[in-house]
Amino acid sequence: MKEDIWRFTVVFLFSLVTGLVTQQVVICMLAGILLFLIWQYRVLRQLHLWLQRRGGSNPPELPGIIDDICREIDFLRERHKHRKDKLAGFLRRFQDATASLPDAVIILGDFGVIEWANDKAKEYLGVRWPQDRRQRIFNLIRNPELHNFMNSEQGRSDNWLHLESPVNSRQILEIRIVPYGGDQKLLVARDITSIYRNNQMRKDFIANASHELRTPLTVISGYLEGLDDESDLLPSEVSTQIRQMRSQTGRMQRLIEDLLTLSELETASQHKEGETVWVPDLITSIYQEAQGLSGLMEHIFYLESDPDLCVRGSQRELYSALSNLVFNAVQHTPGHGIIKIRWYADTGGAHFEVTDNGEGIAPEHIPRITERFYRVDKGRSRDKGGTGLGLAIVKHVLVHHGGKLYIDSQVGKGSTFRCDFPARIIVYKNHTIDSSRSA
Repeated sequence: MKEDIWRFTVVFLFSLVTGLVTQQVVICMLAGILLFLIWQYRVLRQLHLWLQRRGGSNPPELPGIIDDICREIDFLRERHKHRKDKLAGFLRRFQDATASLPDAVIILGDFGVIEWANDKAKEYLGVRWPQDRRQRIFNLIRNPELHNFMNSEQGRSDNWLHLESPVNSRQILEIRIVPYGGDQKLLVARDITSIYRNNQMRKDFIANASHELRTPLTVISGYLEGLDDESDLLPSEVSTQIRQMRSQTGRMQRLIEDLLTLSELETASQHKEGETVWVPDLITSIYQEAQGLSGLMEHIFYLESDPDLCVRGSQRELYSALSNLVFNAVQHTPGHGIIKIRWYADTGGAHFEVTDNGEGIAPEHIPRITERFYRVDKGRSRDKGGTGLGLAIVKHVLVHHGGKLYIDSQVGKGSTFRCDFPARIIVYKNHTIDSSRSA
């Protein structure tokens, strides 16, 4: 900086002295300043030419502050190069890691534009990298289910979609969409062909076995019912045995019905939103049945229900789920116990809640209680006629309706089971959807 000031001062004084000698002060001053500017322009031109070079050439030797600027630019350029090399290394390692994954990974930008894909994406989905860069994924995979899944609320949550591979129709893929960053999405496709086939075989076996068992059990039950009607003509010991056989036959029939229901739920499509279900009427019917089931135990029931709150879905499935929760509360609450049933809505959606002051559930059992045939107390559950499938049915019904099951329980104090339904399926009896309405 001082060198530039000194250089300008010399030019100024030289021009001034020359002007005084020649008696042309103004002209000499202008000429001196013009020469100084031309020289300065040449220096800046050298700087510009150096900046235009993309190679790693050393900065030119320039006078004054311009030389300091060159050195600073050269330092920043080197630091940027190191950072760029470091980021490129991270990117290469990321690409190598994702390329070795057994799943297909595709990074999508706005409007489903492909920004990157690994090798498995070609094998599973037919997406080639880098040939298909900047292509819209819907132009390459023409599947309406995938299109609807990615552009709906389902694709922005923890849901999944089972899809046949567009490359190999015998291959079943599980598609998940993970939003990140701004409008970017990570599409992950996993090969679940073997798992899917094994599950399908298991479901078919359960369904077929249940159907085959239903007919002989119906025949046996009919004969036992006929014998029970003639119990007055039979010895008391035989009558007792017939009643026990009828009880166990009824239990087996309930088990088969639950197995068939569960098999149907597992094979049905996910997230169906069908008819409008008048849930308050459904709950009233369940409430009356629960009072009859309570019988001599004389439970105290409280019912709080929004009379206008309905949802879109399957009435048969919802009845199965809600009745299972209420009837479980009756079975596991001692005589004269309190059972509260609530149906309400808030900003989070619609909620069906059953609270009792019964036996309660230990914390270690709660994570597994929705598994099929899982029992907290095996002997006591069997004595009460439970099949061990009720909560598994509840879970699958809620999955079909985009909901979740919440369980809060303490041993000896009681339990609360709450079904949370999303606001998008709420319907009010006046046919207006108002997800912000609260009970």
